[in-house]
Amino acid sequence: MPDYELTEADTRATHIDPALQVAGWESRNIRREYHVTAGRILPGGERGKSFKVDYLLIQNNLNVGIIEAKKESEHPTTGLEQVKAYGKLMGVDLLYTTNGVKLYEFSLSKGAGRYITHYPSPVELYERVAGSNQEEKKKLLEPQFQTTGEKIPRYYQETAINKALTCIAEGQERILLALATGTGKTFIAFQIVHKLFQSRWNRKGEQQRPKVLFLADRNILADQAINEFNFYEKDIVKINGDEIRRRGGRVPTNANMFFAIYQAIAERENIGGRYKDYPPDFFDLVIVDECHRGSAKEEGSWREILNYFKPAVQLGLTATPKRKDNVDTYDYFGEPVYEYSLSQGINDGFLSPYRVLRVQSSIDELVLTKNDTIIVGDPAKPIYKIPDFNRIIIIPERIEMVAKEILGWINTFDKTIIFCVDQEHALRMRDIINELKEVQDPDYCVRITSDEGAFGKQHLENFQNNDKTIPTIVTTSQLLTTGVDIRNVRNIVLAKTIGSMVEFKQIVGRGTRVFDGKDSFTIMDFTGATEHFYDPEWDGPAEEPQPPPAGGGKRPGPRRGRRGPRKVKVEVQLSKDRRVEVTNVEIRLLDETGKPLTAQQFTEKLQDILPELYQNEAELRQLWSHPDRREELLKALAAKGFDKEQLATLVGIFDAEDSDVYDVLAFLSFERQMITRDERVTEMGKQDVFFNAFEQKPARNFLHFILQRYRMDGISELRRDRLSELIRLGNLGTTRDASALFGGTKQLLGAFYDLQENLYQR
Repeated sequence: MPDYELTEADTRATHIDPALQVAGWESRNIRREYHVTAGRILPGGERGKSFKVDYLLIQNNLNVGIIEAKKESEHPTTGLEQVKAYGKLMGVDLLYTTNGVKLYEFSLSKGAGRYITHYPSPVELYERVAGSNQEEKKKLLEPQFQTTGEKIPRYYQETAINKALTCIAEGQERILLALATGTGKTFIAFQIVHKLFQSRWNRKGEQQRPKVLFLADRNILADQAINEFNFYEKDIVKINGDEIRRRGGRVPTNANMFFAIYQAIAERENIGGRYKDYPPDFFDLVIVDECHRGSAKEEGSWREILNYFKPAVQLGLTATPKRKDNVDTYDYFGEPVYEYSLSQGINDGFLSPYRVLRVQSSIDELVLTKNDTIIVGDPAKPIYKIPDFNRIIIIPERIEMVAKEILGWINTFDKTIIFCVDQEHALRMRDIINELKEVQDPDYCVRITSDEGAFGKQHLENFQNNDKTIPTIVTTSQLLTTGVDIRNVRNIVLAKTIGSMVEFKQIVGRGTRVFDGKDSFTIMDFTGATEHFYDPEWDGPAEEPQPPPAGGGKRPGPRRGRRGPRKVKVEVQLSKDRRVEVTNVEIRLLDETGKPLTAQQFTEKLQDILPELYQNEAELRQLWSHPDRREELLKALAAKGFDKEQLATLVGIFDAEDSDVYDVLAFLSFERQMITRDERVTEMGKQDVFFNAFEQKPARNFLHFILQRYRMDGISELRRDRLSELIRLGNLGTTRDASALFGGTKQLLGAFYDLQENLYQR
């Protein structure tokens, strides 16, 4: 035996790897150091803690086991809670934790574990996990994923794909996958179809590729799906009027992948349903994209199509959990075989975090007076509230106020979508923004609605292009609510009330997609619509019930088809003595689960976790006064839901913009009186003993220069990676020149660190 303690790496090499080899596990069946999550996105391009499993065991492309390794000196079940968390995350039932000497097996489904003497073989583990119809499951799961380029399935995508294929192998006819917007549902559908193609599965049991129908409710969604399936370009056809006319009035049949929007094949007035031109058993698989959009309602055209193709396996894709708005979809497809929520996606680092700005104004409720001028229409109500605005009454001054506030908050070229009440509202919002904007480009702000036709389609293509900044702002009503992939959206503006949580989640989903350099996105809420975010089962724990937004009243439910002639909206010009202005902007701070917190709740939560990071004021000062340790402390805070942006907001809550985060933390933890940066720098400037230790006057001047930069801009000027830029700004020449003034590079860095240690002595 060696005379030193085996590390965890030693345990793997000397105990676990040989034991797995004896049990028949080959390298192709094992993923070592497998990164499961990416880590929550933090400001400045940083990432929170990611999950990584020591060993992922795979058989027939199915994840069948996870091993958590610990060093030999630790108890074999030390890693049990850790491996249970991995198993729950990845949907793996059989888990193993070991110190190399003893081996413990735990089953999540049974909730019990036991010590065992050896690892099960790949075949044994697969048989225990796969259950019934093992050969059929093996046939469908065994083909490799199609991973042309860098697009490799993430863990949750892989789990969703395998769940769906397993259900197909077991003969399930209706299957539902529920994954939050931006998590790649179409990519998941493609991989499912790819494996079915490769295994030559079909409902008839013949050795040939299946025929698949992909149904969407908008051309743009169908076209995006076709692009995702581009690997099978020669096997794809779109069922539409042009294609049918090209074939002499006959529907296409000589393909394996068929894409259609239901409007193109459903029955309409005086037009029979083209779907009936196919035999009911023509398709082996029907994929229904965005099926929460009413696809399964008894009275809907979708349902007629699905009923007609009943012999096919039907796979529904939805971005929303079961709620009263979409219960019919769940009644039709059944409960999801796999769910992946918004909060999971954000915490895993695959979706962008967000912040909420709730904007209230002096015109969130309107009582008309004799001094107001009615331009159009006949006012029928004594009081107009937020749900009425731009739906039954138009107040140009309020639209202008909203536009000014939007332009005041966003960065000039941050892509922004403004969701309006209807197409007319979107037009008015576009026009006023173009009047107020400073950018001269004529397409800086455009409207993308159905009325815009080809112009709107071109604007959308340009907006989706992440290499283009124009258009920057788009106004819309319904067209962009679902499925449109625009990765670099930084702002979602809610200028309309929303009566459906399903619709709300779809709208907000336009901002969740991840993009390089995108730390988060902002929801600007002018109507109180963000109350729909409080969804404990999908987004995280719910906040206490919130008071109704300004204007009060019940929100309208989802509107059905319009009845009778369209009513003329009232348009009013407010009297000059009315003040149209923003009265309050509440920044809702979000914790690591996505739960919105009031300022008081945020502060209390922070106070609860601070004792985990330091025990006394001296330890806090020691951490904060050293650039590297300070960054580690900030990362630890961010991992617990308090990132740099939120800490800056906290400083604002305490009116401590002239101090820094250190002072707020010290106040919260130890009730230490806050001082300003100016006071700290002034006190530091009196420390002649410290400065006189440096012989060269330019060196002393440079240290004073750093203090002045800190006085103006705060701790960002004190980062280690900022030093070379400070040398340039301080006119010291190169880093080598600056080092010579201090007697060497080591001495220069030492002076930079010592300056900060002395700075925080008060």
